[in-house]
Amino acid sequence: MNTTFSLPEDTPIGAWLFKLVAVDADKDELTYGMTGTEAYYFSVSSDTGNVTLKQTVDYEKTKLIRVEATVDDHNNNQVVKKLTIMVKDRNDNLPIFINEPYMTDVLENTAIGSSIYTVLAKDEDTGSAGQVSYTIEEVIPNNETNYHLFYIMFNGTVVLNSSLSYNNKSTFYRIKIRARDGGGLWDGVTVYQSNTAYLSVTVVDVADLDPQFLGEPYIGSVPENCPLGTPVLTVLAIDRDKEVNDIIYYNIVGATSMFTINNISGVITVSGNLDHEGIPGEEVQLQVVAREKGLNIYQQVAQVSTTVIIQVTDLNDNTPQFYSCEYPACNFSDSPVSNFSGQIEEHASPRTPVTSLSIVAYDPDKGSNGTFKLSLHGPDAFAFSVTPQQIVNVGAVQVLVSNSSVLDYEKIPDHSVTIEIVANDTRKTSDCCSFARITIRLLDINDHRPEFNQSEYKLYVQEESPPGTIVSSDIKATDPDSGIYGELTYHLLPDSMYVPMITKTMDRREIGSYNVFITEGQDIVDVQIQATDNDDPETNNSCLCFEIVPGNFSSNFTIDNTGVLRSRGPLDREAIPKELEGKVVVTVLVHDLGIPQLNTTVNVNINVEDKNDNVPRFNSSLYVFSVQEGLQGISVGNVEATDADQTEINFRISFHIESSAGSNNFLIHSAKLRDGWYQGNLRLDPDIALDYDRQQNLFNLTVEAENSDFGGTVDIATALVQVHVLDVNDESPAIVPSPPNDIRVLENLPLHEWVATLQATDIDTNHSLLFQELAVTCFHGSVNVGNVCINWFLLEPNGSLVVNSLEIDYEVCDLAELKLRVKDEFTDVGDPYSRNETLRIIIGDVNDNAPMFASINKTFVVIPELSVVDLQVAVVSATDDDSGVNRMITFAISSVVFISGSGSNQILENIFKVTTMAENNIYIGSIQVASNLDSSLKGQYQLTVEAKDDGIPPLSSSASLDIFTVDKSYRIGLQFDKTLQEVQANLDKIKVALSMATKSTIHVATMKSLGDSSASKSDRANGKMVMEAYFVLSNGTALTYETVITLIQTNTEALGQLLSLGLSIIGPVDVTEPSKEKELFIIISSLAGAVLLILLIMIVTLVNIRKSYERKLKALTALKVASKFSASAAQQGPAIPGTNKYNAEGANPVLGFSLDPCTQLDFEDTTSYDAVSLNSLDENAVDAAVNSSDTPLKLGRADPRLRENGWAEPLKAALEHHTHDLEDKPQLLLHQNSLYFDNPALDTTDL
Repeated sequence: MNTTFSLPEDTPIGAWLFKLVAVDADKDELTYGMTGTEAYYFSVSSDTGNVTLKQTVDYEKTKLIRVEATVDDHNNNQVVKKLTIMVKDRNDNLPIFINEPYMTDVLENTAIGSSIYTVLAKDEDTGSAGQVSYTIEEVIPNNETNYHLFYIMFNGTVVLNSSLSYNNKSTFYRIKIRARDGGGLWDGVTVYQSNTAYLSVTVVDVADLDPQFLGEPYIGSVPENCPLGTPVLTVLAIDRDKEVNDIIYYNIVGATSMFTINNISGVITVSGNLDHEGIPGEEVQLQVVAREKGLNIYQQVAQVSTTVIIQVTDLNDNTPQFYSCEYPACNFSDSPVSNFSGQIEEHASPRTPVTSLSIVAYDPDKGSNGTFKLSLHGPDAFAFSVTPQQIVNVGAVQVLVSNSSVLDYEKIPDHSVTIEIVANDTRKTSDCCSFARITIRLLDINDHRPEFNQSEYKLYVQEESPPGTIVSSDIKATDPDSGIYGELTYHLLPDSMYVPMITKTMDRREIGSYNVFITEGQDIVDVQIQATDNDDPETNNSCLCFEIVPGNFSSNFTIDNTGVLRSRGPLDREAIPKELEGKVVVTVLVHDLGIPQLNTTVNVNINVEDKNDNVPRFNSSLYVFSVQEGLQGISVGNVEATDADQTEINFRISFHIESSAGSNNFLIHSAKLRDGWYQGNLRLDPDIALDYDRQQNLFNLTVEAENSDFGGTVDIATALVQVHVLDVNDESPAIVPSPPNDIRVLENLPLHEWVATLQATDIDTNHSLLFQELAVTCFHGSVNVGNVCINWFLLEPNGSLVVNSLEIDYEVCDLAELKLRVKDEFTDVGDPYSRNETLRIIIGDVNDNAPMFASINKTFVVIPELSVVDLQVAVVSATDDDSGVNRMITFAISSVVFISGSGSNQILENIFKVTTMAENNIYIGSIQVASNLDSSLKGQYQLTVEAKDDGIPPLSSSASLDIFTVDKSYRIGLQFDKTLQEVQANLDKIKVALSMATKSTIHVATMKSLGDSSASKSDRANGKMVMEAYFVLSNGTALTYETVITLIQTNTEALGQLLSLGLSIIGPVDVTEPSKEKELFIIISSLAGAVLLILLIMIVTLVNIRKSYERKLKALTALKVASKFSASAAQQGPAIPGTNKYNAEGANPVLGFSLDPCTQLDFEDTTSYDAVSLNSLDENAVDAAVNSSDTPLKLGRADPRLRENGWAEPLKAALEHHTHDLEDKPQLLLHQNSLYFDNPALDTTDL
């Protein structure tokens, strides 16, 4: 037979392996078997020899099995043969990772290709089944980029495949690594075994980033002339390498004597004298550098710079002054001027500026401190006005005519007026004003006609007076005008016409000229041409004819035969060439009808005086201008108008703005371009700046052009001027709403998920808004928790808020406050940033935390016989880090397994129940008894308690606890010399004393009085009681009565308390736990005992009849003897035990000796059982004298007392046997604090 076999380790139990075959020549029946230390693996059929597998084999534990095969024919010696079974390996083992858990720290600048950790998994199988390969299955945070961030080599080395970043990528990775064997057979099929482990990679921050300033831009202000050391603002920079968190030093780049910075705190303070007026641009720009203390990983200085703008605010420490210059080309470093001079034509139109006057008012202070008012003073001030009436810092000053009627050259002495301009800084109480004296010279214009002293002169001249004869020298005229305007020439005119006439004879061919003064527009001009002819009046030689010599204006006139020259219509001065200054010359020819005709010519000079009969005309009916908002006093545009009148008084034009919406924002100044052509310069009021965003951005102005003579008529022309206000990006953006609405998100959101889009507005028409995150503050339960949430969210420039981390955890941070602002990149003027706003991101809880049990450090004990339904026997508690319903926990008991002292397990149901209570977010599970416990079980209950929350989906966890049982063998009896009521009243004190002595918990089982038949008569008489209890330590161990005795003995304080409370005896309580076999045996024995008892009763009855007879005989004999003694003698002896008197009826007939020691009655001895029955006075009690301290206090059996006469108690024989038994028992003698313990279950009555 083959002695070597192979056995694959995956062979199932019961599979046939091989067969033992033996040959017996005698053909005897053979019996097969197998022996050896490893024969238990196999089962052998004794008849057939078939060998099957009885127990599974494990190649990794047993590779070779050696057994002995036996065969026996029951006649000869047994034959033994050694067999070898080789176990073959199968792929039954998983690769096991060694030295878990795997954790490593990796610097964020670790080079790509560097190995960061090596894991190791071992497979106990052999061959390919024991060869392990590794793969990375998952990288958390789980995304495509992170999946390729690492790779693992065949030997388990994890290699970095891409760059890390502490700030821009995750700071923690959890790599799931699978170890897989090479495959092997199992149950005939090739299988592969694998296992997983996790490698935790923590990215360590290194110093590779420059610091970052927080709260930019830095703009501060400080008043001029402030004390040195005044703090202005604080800059703050942080190390962006959060885990490095290097110290930051600050310094100001470039020399400055005005400010200094604390290199540690970043506080900028004043270090020099500040003069607002001496600082260009009214602000100081500082370049502040923040530098980390240590070098970065590249051995370079890690630093960052920022610009700090400090505005030196103005104090009102300057008085406005006047300067003579053309603004803005002014040098205010020159000395101010207090005297100015200008000129203006008399009767200039209202609002006409005084010319040759260049005044600029300047106050070096800024803002409200540099605001001052202008006013005019002096006797002639009412004729003028000053503009502007208020100036901020600097402005050109104009003096305008307000009352032209008083500006009369001819009436004002010296032809000049003097006024005073006062610049008043109303915010200053002293040294508030400056003054400028202005002398205005009036220019004369030809505004008066010559006037004769009288309206009519009568002159007489003799005929034939020679030429040159003075007719009159008293004709005089005056003209108030000055200069050439007041120079007069005289002419003679016939009658009412002021025409000088020279009459000459035709014969002499002498002729003069006619001068005619008319006003344009006059209907008909009649001029009588007078001519004479000295020829005979009756002939044609004296007959005169008139005609107009053709010329430039001849067509405009006619002349009749009488010599009346008439105009064909009204004459228009403007139709006359301007260079002729209104003078029209018409040549009249007069001839006679003689032969030859004689003629002569005369010039008629018609002077057409200009009349204000032309309305000014704009060169356009619509002007469109534009102006940027925010500017003050600048020119908007020019309008032009002409007047066809030819004299200055009639063609002078002044411009006005008709009152309308917004017209008060503009001023218009008139200027003469040339005669009859004026320009109106439209400007913004120096005190007003237009605002495109908050005011109207289109102004429709009606500009009037007017001229007027002094007769009261006013001719006006109008033009529409549209002024478009151009938007300048000068408004700061704003986040809407302000403050932003709270945003609510849930924890554990996926990476890059959109959360919200913030909104911002800018009332400027052209803007580009970018959101900026300034700082993040993290809170949990209103407590600042640092920077835990600083990278959880990303605010993109367009206002989109997205998730930037997979670490959003409600339990770490439930509120993130983002400080943010908006920047307008197109801002031209002003602050490009919005006000800083705080966005509250409220993080909501999801059910991502399972309940967590608190550690169970307490040992739980249950006493079955004392455990009623609903009794609490154990307590568990659990918490859940989630909130709301997600943290509400309900407990349930999953399983109950009873483990006996022998190690056997028993699954039980409905033994315990659990109720759930909550207290301050801690949930408590009270484990209570659900049904009566089996007191016969000895061991421990192993409970699995499940805690499940109310979230969706619910999460749960479980915990195991042990409840140890205390059986009846540990019940201890305590006897008290007090009544039941007294012990019950002092029960708490008794428990405290017992607990103090034994350091255990006392569980009272029963309390009863010794009033039953088992108690002695004295116990019942003294009201004694017994309390049965268990003493259980905190570790679940129950104390035996011997240990309790020892502990009480060693604690004198507790002992004294217990004695005072009546404790007398401590002992065990006999407890018998019958089995079912014992119960059956007891029943059978009881039946047999009942039969024997009946027989015994019958026998005793017969014996007692006999005894009764004998006792009666003895009583009679005793009576006879007693009659021989006197009563007094009898009374001197001791009383007879068992009797109450010395009479015959009370005598004890069973005494086996004489009453008198000297008397022998010769009665027969009593039997032993007679003596034994006399025990009525025997007792098991504490026999102690109450008032005697010398008398020993006995707890246990009482020794027999000696009689007064020296005779021993008749019960001595019985008590000696009882005392002999007591000597073998432990006893407690309470004498001078000593205890003697006995078995309280035994007394003489039991004997």
